[in-house]
Amino acid sequence: MTDRSSPSPNRVSISIFARVAVLFLLLMLFPFPIAGRWDWWGAWASGILMVVSFIVSRAIAARVHPDLLAERGKFLAHEDVKPWDKILSPIVGLFGMIAISATAALNLRFGWPPRASLGMQLAGLAIVALGYALASWALIVNRFFSGVVRIQKERGHIVVDSGPYRLVRHPGYLGSVIGDLGIPLLLGSYWALIPALLTIVAVFVRAALEDKTLQDELPGYAEYARRTRYRLIPGVW
Repeated sequence: MTDRSSPSPNRVSISIFARVAVLFLLLMLFPFPIAGRWDWWGAWASGILMVVSFIVSRAIAARVHPDLLAERGKFLAHEDVKPWDKILSPIVGLFGMIAISATAALNLRFGWPPRASLGMQLAGLAIVALGYALASWALIVNRFFSGVVRIQKERGHIVVDSGPYRLVRHPGYLGSVIGDLGIPLLLGSYWALIPALLTIVAVFVRAALEDKTLQDELPGYAEYARRTRYRLIPGVW
């Protein structure tokens, strides 16, 4: 017998999707008032790429893994999140992006030299698109692509070794690193590379800690790590 008082998984997923989509729209728009102008094509391109990749990847993931959005949407409610990830997760997922965009906006407002050329901005556009595409692919393939580091025992957590996980053990983080490197160029700001690099350092620390957690606690992951040697960058680390 179904409990009609409880919302269906689909309604929960749609509610979570809508709330996070609003957050992404706010992230897309907030640099413009800081920059003091709206005719900033790099920021529009960056924001549109971010929102489109979010909508497309989550829409596909909701069809392939209907429970994934609910898992990602209630990450603050989990009690088994690793303590260190309560610090690293918001840095990697939110505050890093805010710092990069705000720095680029201030750079544009006050005209700090040097400014990236149009060619570098177009290169940044391609880099960001590549990073978002890789991160989206990783999310769609991996039913356990949570927003926080934890062993999802109640969801039957197993090792995922298909798609981009055949190349590196943390392709989502690799996509994040690529995107973080491209966004300052797309926004025309070399100064924004400073918070971008600091965010990337946090990504590497988080990847190392998550990898150790998975090897220690997730059955089969240590064997997978022996087959797939590199954590983040093929041939390097």
